[in-house]
Amino acid sequence: MQHQRVLVLDFGGQYNQLIARRVREQGVYCDLVPFTTSIEKIREYAPIGIIFTGGPNSVYEAGAPDVDAEIFELGIPVLGICYGCQLVAHKLGGKVAHAETREYGKSEIEYAESLLFKGIDKNNICWMSHTDYVGEVPSGFHITATTKTCPAAGFGDAEKKIYGIQFHPEVHHTVQGDKILRNFLYEICGAKGDWTMSNFVAEQVEILKKKLAGKKVLCAMSGGVDSAVAATLVHRAAGDNLTCVFVDHGLLRKGESEEVVSVFRDKLGMNLIRADASERFLKKLKGIADPETKRKIIGEEFIKVFEAEAKKIGAVDYLVQGTIYPDVIESGKGASAVIKSHHNVGGLPSVVDFKEIIEPLRDLFKDEVRKVGTELGLPDSVVERQPFPGPGLAIRIMGEVTEEKLQTLRDADYILREEIAKAGLNREIWQYFAVITSTYTVGVMGDARTYEPVIALRAVTSVDAMTADWARIPYDVLERISNRIVNEVEHANRIVYDITSKPPATIEWE
Repeated sequence: MQHQRVLVLDFGGQYNQLIARRVREQGVYCDLVPFTTSIEKIREYAPIGIIFTGGPNSVYEAGAPDVDAEIFELGIPVLGICYGCQLVAHKLGGKVAHAETREYGKSEIEYAESLLFKGIDKNNICWMSHTDYVGEVPSGFHITATTKTCPAAGFGDAEKKIYGIQFHPEVHHTVQGDKILRNFLYEICGAKGDWTMSNFVAEQVEILKKKLAGKKVLCAMSGGVDSAVAATLVHRAAGDNLTCVFVDHGLLRKGESEEVVSVFRDKLGMNLIRADASERFLKKLKGIADPETKRKIIGEEFIKVFEAEAKKIGAVDYLVQGTIYPDVIESGKGASAVIKSHHNVGGLPSVVDFKEIIEPLRDLFKDEVRKVGTELGLPDSVVERQPFPGPGLAIRIMGEVTEEKLQTLRDADYILREEIAKAGLNREIWQYFAVITSTYTVGVMGDARTYEPVIALRAVTSVDAMTADWARIPYDVLERISNRIVNEVEHANRIVYDITSKPPATIEWE
C-alpha cells in the first residue's frame, strides 16, 4: 500500500524530530529529509504537504539554509515553522526583522480567521523560540496571528495553501498545537489518515513473507525494545527460519535475562539461543575503572561471543537489526549534524556470513516501535522497557565492576522500578535507574559502623532524550524507595537523588 506522505524539510532545529512524530501521531506518514533535497526528488516523493522546520540561522546570514523558490510553484501545501516561517516570507518577497532580544517561552497569542486555526480558541498560548521575526508579510498574504512582540506570528495565502507560523505547534506548551497541525494535514492537505501501526504490521509481514520465503534469518537479540520488536515482526513472517542469538553478558537488570528466554522462546516459540557469557565478561572487566575502556571491552566481547554462536549456525541469508528512524537521522540522513554513527549490533556485519541486512523498523520512531510491539502481542514489560545502554549495568557502576556491586545494583534498581510503577509514574517518567557511585560514606546500621558506596537514583522526563529534565518524584515515593533499599539491599547505607537536567549533565552517569 502506498501511504499518503508529508515531507518535513529539516533546517537543523531542535524540535525537528518532534514535528515528524507529531505528524505521524495524526495518522499521516512523513519523512524528515534535508532542506537540500532537490525539487526533482520532492516530486518523486509526491507529498500531500511540506513542512519547513525551525533552525538556528538567520535568513540573511551567508550560507543560511535555503530552498529553491520553485518549491512554492509545485501546488503542494507548505507550512513554515519558526525559521521555516521566516524563510517563506523571505523567499516570497516579505521582510524579516531582527529583534533586540530573543523571544523564548510561552507567549499570549491571538488567532484570526484561518483554515489553519479552525476550531482553535481565538485567545491562546503558544511557545516561541526565535530572535528574527517576520516584519512584513509577502504580497497577497494575510496576517492570521499576532503577539505583543510579533506582529505576524502567523500568516497565509489560502488560495496558494502556503502558511507560516512563528511559534512551535509541535511542543506541548503551545495550547491546541496538535489541532493546528491536524488542520494543516486534514483541512489543507486533504489527508485521509492511512498511517496506523496495525496497517504497518500487516503490510510488513506480507512484504517479509515474500522476501524471506525459504531463507535462513539471524537476529542478535539484546533484550531491548527495538531488537525484541524487530525479531517478533520477522518471526511472524519467517517462523522457524529465524534464529535469535541472545548474548547474556551478565550485565542486565534483575530478571531481564530470564524474561527474554521466557517470552521469546517459551511463549512465542522462537528459535532462541542463549549464550551465557556472564563469567567471561566479568573476568574481562576485572580491574577496569575507565568507562570508555569498559564500553570497548564489552563491545568487543559481545562481537566475539556472537561470532562464535553464529559460526555454529553457518551461513545465513539475512541478518536482522533493530535500526529505528532516529538512528537513521542521527547517522546523517537528516540535515542536522551527524550526532553518532549507529550500528545496532556494533560490528556484526563484518563477522557474520550473510547476504543482506533486514531492518523492518528503520522508518519508525521509538513510540511507534512500542505500538508495533503491542500490536504483535508482546507484554508491557517488554514493550515499555526502560531505555538501557548496550554496556548495561557496567556503566551504572562507577569504577570496577564486581559481582557484589552488580547484585547490589540489581536489587536497588529493581526496588526503584517497582515503586515507580506502584506510584503510577512509570509512563510519565522517560527513564529511571540506580547508580553505584565511587564515593564511600559511613553509616550506622544495627549499632554497627558501615562503610559503603553511595547509591544514586536518577529519573528524567524527556521527549527524545536529546534534552531531559529531572523528574519531580513525590517525596513520599522517594522516601519509600530509600527506606526499602537501605533495609532490603546488602551494602546500601546512603541514597541520594540526582536533580541535574540535561544539559549540562547527561542522562547516564558514565
